Amino acid sequence: MLDIATDGRVILDSYIRVPIPDNIDRYLLKPGDILFNNTNSVDLIGKTAIFRGECDFCTYSNHITRIKVDESKVAPEWVLYNFIKKWQGRYFRQVCVRHVGQAGIRSEDLMKTLIPLPPLPEQRKIAEILSTVDEAIQKVDEAIKKTERLKKGLMQELLTKGIGHTEFKDTEIGRIPKEWKVVRLRDVCLSFIGGGTPSTTNPDYWNGDIAWMTSAHIKGRVITTGQKFITKEGLRNSTSNLIPKDNLLVATRVGIGKAAINKIDIAISQDLTGIIIDKNKSAPDFLYWCIINNERRLKSLAQGSTIKGILREELGRLKIPLPPLSEQQKIAEILSTVDKKLELERKRKEKLERIKKGLMNDLLTGRERVKV
Repeated sequence: MLDIATDGRVILDSYIRVPIPDNIDRYLLKPGDILFNNTNSVDLIGKTAIFRGECDFCTYSNHITRIKVDESKVAPEWVLYNFIKKWQGRYFRQVCVRHVGQAGIRSEDLMKTLIPLPPLPEQRKIAEILSTVDEAIQKVDEAIKKTERLKKGLMQELLTKGIGHTEFKDTEIGRIPKEWKVVRLRDVCLSFIGGGTPSTTNPDYWNGDIAWMTSAHIKGRVITTGQKFITKEGLRNSTSNLIPKDNLLVATRVGIGKAAINKIDIAISQDLTGIIIDKNKSAPDFLYWCIINNERRLKSLAQGSTIKGILREELGRLKIPLPPLSEQQKIAEILSTVDKKLELERKRKEKLERIKKGLMNDLLTGRERVKV
């Protein structure tokens, strides 16, 4: 069931081998077979894919129902896209039999599933249109993965070797260029500021003109707007604090390790720590990449039982490399360029997914007909 993606693909990143039974021919997959995930969590049950020959001599587990269709009446891809639409609409979640920790759909119940049935040529044409969008999404997805690998490699290269260095030294954080320093985060910052949340029961504290956010709002390198907005009274009567623009926001309680540069003055919740940077010593963008590169280290610093968090004192003790300011800016510029490319690719994928969803709603319901 882990090899069936929610977008209708079979992804065989790994597999196991099983003994060959005498009746293996009955269970060998053939291109065009529909694979329906009959047992899974309530949210994932009903994932469907078409086997297209991703491997030779392949069978399937008892968590999968194989469906062979009468191709003189229905195209396998037509069933696939209708099942994906039903999964997105939570149909299988509603009709499944729930057990402890998982859910199941019996074959006899699956066979009762209703789908619309246009003429076969129209089915194939609609499936062709949706497959074209799927291929575009997959190409963008591959580009995203490639850019992510590039970004990871560049971070490792630039934050340890810098730009154009030939002499290096061994330090407590690893091998770095000879002219670089090793400092604690607090050495290049003016202060570390905590946050808070105004009372949600007092309407006078909310819907004001001060941007406010939690760690959930960190979804990229920069923050340009608030998650919500609070009033001056809300700010004054809470432990929230305003972080001046062009500083660093780090998740230190929920989503530990995430970080962003705030391009606006913004108030923060208790999930975040605002780092006011001494810009005579370090560039905000460079420190951002240092924080991101230390995500695993930051998570190891978290303390607590129910809700773990990083103490501001511990955050300040984090050791980072410190190149000259001009080199910091060059390194940050290179990494930020790759990050912008990645952001554009992700937005393109989101746009294509919206297009696909709209096409499925129109074409699979007959709201829009296609000419064959």
